[in-house]
Amino acid sequence: MVDVVVLALGEGTSCACDNGACGTRTPILACRDALRTASVQVETVVAHTDAEIDAALKALPDVRLIVATAADGQLRAVLRRLVRMYAPAPSKRSLAAEAIPDDRTLPDLPPIGVLPLGPDSTDLVTRLGLPRTPADVAAAVLGGNVRRLDLLRNDAGSVTLDGVLVGGVDASGSASTFLARVEVDDAVLADGTEPVLMSVVANASRYATVDGLPLVLSPDMSDGVLDVAVAVPRASRSLFRRPRVEIEVRRAHGRAVAITPRTDVPFVDDGAEGTLTRKRSWWMERAAWAVYVP
Repeated sequence: MVDVVVLALGEGTSCACDNGACGTRTPILACRDALRTASVQVETVVAHTDAEIDAALKALPDVRLIVATAADGQLRAVLRRLVRMYAPAPSKRSLAAEAIPDDRTLPDLPPIGVLPLGPDSTDLVTRLGLPRTPADVAAAVLGGNVRRLDLLRNDAGSVTLDGVLVGGVDASGSASTFLARVEVDDAVLADGTEPVLMSVVANASRYATVDGLPLVLSPDMSDGVLDVAVAVPRASRSLFRRPRVEIEVRRAHGRAVAITPRTDVPFVDDGAEGTLTRKRSWWMERAAWAVYVP
């Protein structure tokens, strides 16, 4: 009987291949061997599609899961499928009310271990202080200690673990402004009539500072609120000096945020790029997911 599943994302989501042709195979095998040394039955699965991720997740909660990830966007892909599996449809939510906290739309998700495959010292694993080596990840999963973390859901059917950066640069990489209405609960940070340089929706610190500009202050993945910032360029005029542009940063935090662009705007969500073409809302799912910790 399998005790632990090590799930790696394959072609189309990363280079976590199963043919030994890339360096990401080594930590996966090392983690598997560390688990087997502890007399644990391990299955290694490489998923190339959402359907294959779903097949691996069906073993939960009877087995423990380790996600081998080369990028934060890959971890998000697994959490997105996990939410889809566990979240009840709105029409059935009342039937599952006993298992869902009053301030959430889904029950507690099963904990997962996270095995980083890359050397990136800025990824979510590092910023959360989670174990990085295969042996330490295996030990944390076997130890069973769990830390619960906040999760953002959005009305496009996806999730955000870390944060979203809207705007900032255009397709050519140059600074560019856009028009958008940004609302956090009952607060309006931008009304859609003034140029916005960038906006950040933060659950953690990935986009807390952009190009040296502090946007959100001390975001925390366990405080139950999301942090939002809007950077608005302002012309500063002086009688004896040339006009210069200063950046005004407006901040708020709350349970939900809605961004309504007036034109198409590029954005990056947990490292995955896209284009915001219409209103998008994110809302807080407090302590919805969990990771194994030492």
